[in-house]
Amino acid sequence: MTSFSFTRQNRSPRAVLILIGVYASLIGLMIVFDAVWWLMGLLALTTLPALWDIVKDTSAGMELTHDTLRWHTGQRHGELSLSEVDRFRFDTRWDLSVRVSAVLKSDKRLRLPDESLPPHRQFEEVLKEAGFAVERHHFTVF
Repeated sequence: MTSFSFTRQNRSPRAVLILIGVYASLIGLMIVFDAVWWLMGLLALTTLPALWDIVKDTSAGMELTHDTLRWHTGQRHGELSLSEVDRFRFDTRWDLSVRVSAVLKSDKRLRLPDESLPPHRQFEEVLKEAGFAVERHHFTVF
């Protein structure tokens, strides 16, 4: 098996444009509709984690080698020995996002951080090439 590596930088043009759009919308609401400044300030607080990621230029990613799956996101790191993994489970949620869990041989599920994952179709192909069973579950409640 060849190794697979994926990394994403959080300081992307798309993320910067989204933040500019949100701030412009909040300022526009204050100017056009005379929205209360403190309410717009509270809404702006929800963007602080994204702003922090852009300022710090954090990265997230994963690496799959012949015996280990490693991931990182910001300051957090994780590692999983592939000998412990029974299969991988892909859950499509109602918001159409896909969550990935490693189901261990002990039947314990370890959810992989969303921000460190490559696009789910690409990751599924890599896992299948590595010889892992992949389950897909669509629109489950649990």
